[in-house]
Amino acid sequence: MNVVKTALLLAALTALFGVVGYWIGGSGGMLIALGLAAATNLYAYWNSDRLALRAHRAREVDAASAPELVGMVHDLAVRAGLPPPRVYLIDNPQPNAFATGRNPQNAAVAATTGLLRTLSTEEVAGVMAHELAHVKNRDTLIMTVSATLAGALATLAQFGFLFGGRERQNPIALVAMIILAPIGAMIVQMAISRTREYDADRMGAEICGNPLWLASALRKIAGGVARAVNPDAENHPASAPLFIVNPLKGGAIDGLFSTHPATENRVAALVAMARESGIGGDMGDGGLGAASPPPERASGPWGARRSRRPWG
Repeated sequence: MNVVKTALLLAALTALFGVVGYWIGGSGGMLIALGLAAATNLYAYWNSDRLALRAHRAREVDAASAPELVGMVHDLAVRAGLPPPRVYLIDNPQPNAFATGRNPQNAAVAATTGLLRTLSTEEVAGVMAHELAHVKNRDTLIMTVSATLAGALATLAQFGFLFGGRERQNPIALVAMIILAPIGAMIVQMAISRTREYDADRMGAEICGNPLWLASALRKIAGGVARAVNPDAENHPASAPLFIVNPLKGGAIDGLFSTHPATENRVAALVAMARESGIGGDMGDGGLGAASPPPERASGPWGARRSRRPWG
């Protein structure tokens, strides 16, 4: 059902191009706009990873510079049946992470330094498993394409405002188009993101072996986002749906204009999943660091539990 919903939402986003194009230049303008949408999709397909990583000034790390983090991601990728993605660090105090790439063979995962300082080994594993779930579901491509389409549609609406359209003589229609078209694109983009997050939470919990690790991580990340600003995300708001928790200020509500489901709703779903699986843990302090792993995975996906953090 979510796959069908996502396809319909992407179709709606593309249709918005046609509507704005028709408004600017009639049937000819609609064809040009749809062609622009196709070109934008093609560009986003080939450059999605570079666009996102460059926007957030991420630097690639390897087994020499971040052995435990890279090793953890590699082991989780094996458990997920994926080729190991490239691993990046973002020098930012806000705890957060995202995945990008057009397919599993060209995927990358990125974590902020704030995430690595804030979370335990198990919680980092939960976050990385969530991002790998996005890669496995190819959500990284879907969300990057939707972000690129939304940005291009806003530019197209501004073009129509500056250079005229079929309703140029009507200033109210001009203002309505430049305001409503980008808002419509934003609503569709955010609906796509919300649709994919619950699926990635569920699959990520299965990959790492304990839903409570991810539940705890989400709580800590949400608290960190409320305390720390992410300037690069604020400068590139279209990239917000890529992150595990909305990095923008004032985006925590589970409503029409939210890029993500409410954190408490996601945590509740993960806790229910753990309960159904017979996995216990102390929810009292919100940390869940002492949550019990599933019986057959007591040592965790990276081998015996280490006293050091996963990034060395």
